[in-house]
Amino acid sequence: MRRNFALPMMALGMLVVSSQAQSDTLQADAQSAATKWDDAYNSGDMGTLGRLYTTDAVVVTKGMPQSGEGIQKFFSGLKSKGWDDHKTIVKTALPKDNLLIVSGRWEMTGPVEGGTKKKFEGNWVNVMERGKDGWRTVLHTWN
Repeated sequence: MRRNFALPMMALGMLVVSSQAQSDTLQADAQSAATKWDDAYNSGDMGTLGRLYTTDAVVVTKGMPQSGEGIQKFFSGLKSKGWDDHKTIVKTALPKDNLLIVSGRWEMTGPVEGGTKKKFEGNWVNVMERGKDGWRTVLHTWN
């Protein structure tokens, strides 16, 4: 008896294409959210930046974790010290229920000894939550 595998293989192919399309959409959503963050930070609009986080968000910094108004104060402090030109590139976006685990690279310029600026860069991870108004960050950290 000869089996016809064409239909199951076609269904599998459509599932793979559908899954890839969803992955591409989520990565585009994550990049859009990251670009909004970059734009808010770079323009010094800490009010908008703060609204990109959930009310219970945590930002894990080198010093100590920040939450609530501490998030805006932390990034406002960085900006006032000359840290500028932030850019985030999303590399992965992994869905998990109503969360999106996003990782990638960041870069920005910052002051060094002698008053000049230097480019700094590293890895970045956000956990984002889907709400009625789009994706907002629940957890943010970098190195």
